[in-house]
Amino acid sequence: MFRRLLGILLICAVCLTSCKTKKRATFHTKKHRTERVVRTKEPRKEQDIKSETPETVEAPPANVPYSDRVANYINDYKGIAMEEMLQYGIPASIKLAQGILESGAGAGELTRKANNHFGIKCHSGWQGDKVYHDDDERGECFRKYNDPKYSFRDHSLFLTQRSRYQDLFKLRKDDYEGWAKGLRKAGYATDPRYPQKLIGIIERYNLNQYDDQVLGNRIENQDEPDESKIATYVVQMGDTLYSISRKFNLTVETLKKYNGLTSNDISIGQSLYLHPVKN
Repeated sequence: MFRRLLGILLICAVCLTSCKTKKRATFHTKKHRTERVVRTKEPRKEQDIKSETPETVEAPPANVPYSDRVANYINDYKGIAMEEMLQYGIPASIKLAQGILESGAGAGELTRKANNHFGIKCHSGWQGDKVYHDDDERGECFRKYNDPKYSFRDHSLFLTQRSRYQDLFKLRKDDYEGWAKGLRKAGYATDPRYPQKLIGIIERYNLNQYDDQVLGNRIENQDEPDESKIATYVVQMGDTLYSISRKFNLTVETLKKYNGLTSNDISIGQSLYLHPVKN
């Protein structure tokens, strides 16, 4: 009887030990599995964030060298700059140099998203479209245009209609150095080297040649008549002296001189000499 009772106790002890071992093994397994899952998820999230960050801030590569951008800019806008010089008296060299500097030769963010080539801010009274851009301060209001030509025209109006710039118009129209210094003095820009930058751009790219074309300066070998080259042009609807002079690689003043004109008025059907003619 005693042996039988002892056997039953041994069996119970073995069963209890087995149950505890299973519980511990199960708990340990779950804990180990939980730790493994956590450790594999966290590094994956950090890696995803790091891999996305460069894609967000990386700037697109420049496809066109700066010198080529400047050449393209001059070619695209020299005609507008000379037309504005004729109408408002602002040197074409200054307008082109400011456009190149302020717009990054047309590649600046403000220029690309707002056609604003001269960094003109909204100021009071501006009723046109607006865009917000970081400049001297964050989120400043700048004017937005539908076409670059409106930016060039607004630049002319901006200078001619503000009294602080009036002294500029007392300067010679081919005095680009005086204009560059005067713009800085009148408060157009806060950069103390603004005049030197404009002058450097003008002289590097020979932008003052467009002032000379408008003013008729430095025209060589055009006073002597050449009978073999005498030709005329009949004015068509929509023609102006400026458009005709551009078509035949002349200046407005030269065209007026050839034809004895004292104003820019022409009429449809009028014949204009394109070369000097003997009286």
